Amino acid sequence: MSQHPSQLIDQALAAVDSGQQLLNQSLSFVKRNCLNEAGRISASKLDSYQLVSYDLAFSAAELTGAKVMIDYARKIRATRGDESDLQIEERITLQFCAEVLQNIRGRLAPRKAEFGLSREDFNGSLDSETVQQFCDQHLSTEKLVELGQLALREDGRTGDYVLEEDKEIMRETFRNFATDVVMPLAEEIHRHDLIVPDEILNTLIEMGCFGLSIPEKYDGLQPDDQEDNMGMIVVTEELSRGSLAAAGSLITRPEILSRALLAGGTEEQKQYWLPKLAAADPFCAVAITEPDYGSDVAGMKLKAERVEGGWLLNGAKTWCTFGGKAGVLLTLARTDPDPSLGHKGLSMFLVEKPSFDGHDFEYQQEGGGKLTGKAIPTIGYRGMHSFDVFYDDVFVPDSNLLGGEAGLGKGFYYTMAGFSGGRIQTAARANGLMQAAFEAGINYAKERKVFGAPIGDYQLTLVKLAKMATLLTASRQFTYSVGRLMDEGKGQMEASLVKLFACKSSEWLSREAMQIHGGMGYAEESSVSRYWIDARVLSIFEGAEETLALKVIARSLIENAA
Repeated sequence: MSQHPSQLIDQALAAVDSGQQLLNQSLSFVKRNCLNEAGRISASKLDSYQLVSYDLAFSAAELTGAKVMIDYARKIRATRGDESDLQIEERITLQFCAEVLQNIRGRLAPRKAEFGLSREDFNGSLDSETVQQFCDQHLSTEKLVELGQLALREDGRTGDYVLEEDKEIMRETFRNFATDVVMPLAEEIHRHDLIVPDEILNTLIEMGCFGLSIPEKYDGLQPDDQEDNMGMIVVTEELSRGSLAAAGSLITRPEILSRALLAGGTEEQKQYWLPKLAAADPFCAVAITEPDYGSDVAGMKLKAERVEGGWLLNGAKTWCTFGGKAGVLLTLARTDPDPSLGHKGLSMFLVEKPSFDGHDFEYQQEGGGKLTGKAIPTIGYRGMHSFDVFYDDVFVPDSNLLGGEAGLGKGFYYTMAGFSGGRIQTAARANGLMQAAFEAGINYAKERKVFGAPIGDYQLTLVKLAKMATLLTASRQFTYSVGRLMDEGKGQMEASLVKLFACKSSEWLSREAMQIHGGMGYAEESSVSRYWIDARVLSIFEGAEETLALKVIARSLIENAA
């Protein structure tokens, strides 16, 4: 006798709860072994658990995503009535939950003792008969093939987005723009390493795209009384489907700068800068990373020395994306030379400069200061150009010290405020790229014939498509769920979790889309090769995968373990 879909979803939740129980047990074990005499987490002790911490972080991300998918499936069931047939959203949920549990078992079981777990612990959870039956049922070749066939019939649609009406309108508007304007230009921009053209920039300015994270009272589109992360997520996703570098990442930098201003800027600075950022006049860039310090923000060395009327900046920054085109660089500098202060000696400056379209620039100030930049050649993520930037006695007036005198020593905190939306936005970028790659894989699977049949008829291709559809849907709904949390002022940890999950997923999915294309997937003329190359950067920026997993996610989970 077949089970009702709601019963299957209940089984999925029970199985996921078993995985969560095992994760919690392991987190508590690591915490006990990493406490110092004061009862706090010892960084040196925790470093001896790096591999364990890394695996626990990914497991936490997947389990959180699985719970989101269960809520998603139940929402779909509630809106469509008591139909007996499994909906595509429910099929995907069941397959994803089973895959997650197998992934976690694969990480933890081979090194049980390192996670503080025993054979009996697994017997009572992931290796229990009910959990194994659940996984066997929903990871069978038959189920995967059925889902792959459904994905082919749906032409890349993987279920209802479940968006509010206004967000659905935004999604459709920017999807059309990405299809009609961005996609026809994307290959040329990538292959010739061009700057983003005015056809894209000017239209996005007219659509108000750069004001998505700026309150209405400062001429932006965001309501004055609350954040609208969901609007930013939807727009970013659709633009990234057109091109990650030539469209999807354009609003990241104004997002970061506007959040930093809103968190710490004086009212005068907000009144002056936010309307300008909303109108993309000027464009902006973020200069945080230094050649010897990537995610280790506390170690930054670029020096700011106080002089009459302002500051002189000396040093170097790297990976300053859009740094040439930008007219203002949000620059993190050390205003207190005492290295023992770490992040407490850092402040934030708004460094103004002319806009340049090329691969290098030089700006000579009237007072003798010089700001130079050179684009870094990259294998992908082309269009915005990322620069090495050198500050040689660059003068910045006191008015451009973020927060004024009250902002001295608070640059690290403003950086964190600025980047708080960067992680969820990066997940949205990953989703848009995955959607483009998935659509390309679907279309090629239908058109390309091998041994007398479309490759989409073959079992292995269908299994690939099923897994791609599952990862894409889970990543999207996970992102939407976190976006709604952030609109309520919550979800900072979840934003890190979904960033970790979505970016890793985009690498695998784009690789499989490329593989479906065979030799054509490796050809530069094929868009799917660009998707694969661009996906690689997602796990590096906005918090490198390792740093995010170890220093942000795992540490927080372990500190808060029972």
